[in-house]
Amino acid sequence: MTTYTGTTPYTEPAPGTPDDPAAASQLDVAGQLLALLRESTTEPRPDSQLEALTLAVAADLPVLLWGEPGIGKTAALTQLATALDLPLTTVIASVHEPTDFSGLPVLGEDPAEQGVPLAPPDWAVRLVRAGRGLLFLDELSTAPPAVQAALLRLVLERRIGSLQLPPGVRIVAAANPASSAADGWELSAPLANRFVHLRWTHDHEVVVRGLGGTWPRATLPRLDPERLPAAVDRARRAVCALLAARPALVHRLPSGESRRGGAWPSPRSWEMALGLIAFATAAGSSRDVLSLLVRGTVGDGPGLELLAGLDRMDLPDPELLLADPAGAELPQRGDLRQAALDGVVAAVQLRPEKPRWDAAWALLVRALETGAPDLVVVPATTLAALRRPDWDVPAAIERLSGVVSVSRRADRAVARVAAQGAR
Repeated sequence: MTTYTGTTPYTEPAPGTPDDPAAASQLDVAGQLLALLRESTTEPRPDSQLEALTLAVAADLPVLLWGEPGIGKTAALTQLATALDLPLTTVIASVHEPTDFSGLPVLGEDPAEQGVPLAPPDWAVRLVRAGRGLLFLDELSTAPPAVQAALLRLVLERRIGSLQLPPGVRIVAAANPASSAADGWELSAPLANRFVHLRWTHDHEVVVRGLGGTWPRATLPRLDPERLPAAVDRARRAVCALLAARPALVHRLPSGESRRGGAWPSPRSWEMALGLIAFATAAGSSRDVLSLLVRGTVGDGPGLELLAGLDRMDLPDPELLLADPAGAELPQRGDLRQAALDGVVAAVQLRPEKPRWDAAWALLVRALETGAPDLVVVPATTLAALRRPDWDVPAAIERLSGVVSVSRRADRAVARVAAQGAR
């Protein structure tokens, strides 16, 4: 319907158009529904990969999250920035030119005298003004080689053109594997070696609870001030002991192009691993978290060797265990407990004395009472073979005889089955 007010015609909005009050109210209702869908809460929940990410961020090391599309990398970074109260700046690396990261040349009044300064992009200026923030470099694996080369100085030195990012800025990147990235490229070796590489996977229980409105809470690790010197000493001893015994691991560039785009050992990445071990130790992080960080820095092979060295360092001194078997604290992990018991038997072998032999039996009884019985079978058998003719059999052996007997019967049964199968 059209009416006239003066000389200007006026047409009433058709029902359902954006200018219709009824349609506008429906959009408001839709907005309310969207707001409800976006509402969520967080809860403290053990999450190894999230803890590894926050530790690396606390250690001020660049982190690269690898994961398939839609796995939740961007959502995790958004939640991390919110939890740490850091302004999030997202930069899609693949849609930028190299000069966006190296700086745009700007002519001044007298280039011959003053040179040509390199102007930084606006997002870098905002980070400097804020003094802190989380810089998220997304879609890194779709950035062409020229852009990756321009990112080298940003990631390592935190410089963009003539601008230095403040210490309060942390850098996290995300990438899809080249096989699933749109027009993906392998990451260059120099750029890859500047990151802590974390494989980002989904936990279906976390996803279910998150869709129900509750996601895990990202928090910075609580570092124990009293443990800082010991944490640094432990990290240095572990890394230096491994590299002293395995000098070939100091720098080993992988031969394949795809492997060069991941974690591999170099003096730079060993320094990063050392820092992460110190942070994880001071925070009391689990071995799973430490494994993610170490293998994500120097690679799987060298990382596992370093973890094995840390395990050996954490074993209790056999002489201390023999000195107080009743109050001895044995490792909870089965492989470490087995190694500790083997170390005690080896110590008795080196200096076979009756009091030490008796103390070892008392320690095996304590291990039987506080852990899996099968772990004492081999040490008990070896210890029994060390008995001298004039040594009385301790009463503790009676506590262990049943376990050893059952184990031997089981071994004989296995041998019979194997013999029948070979016929």
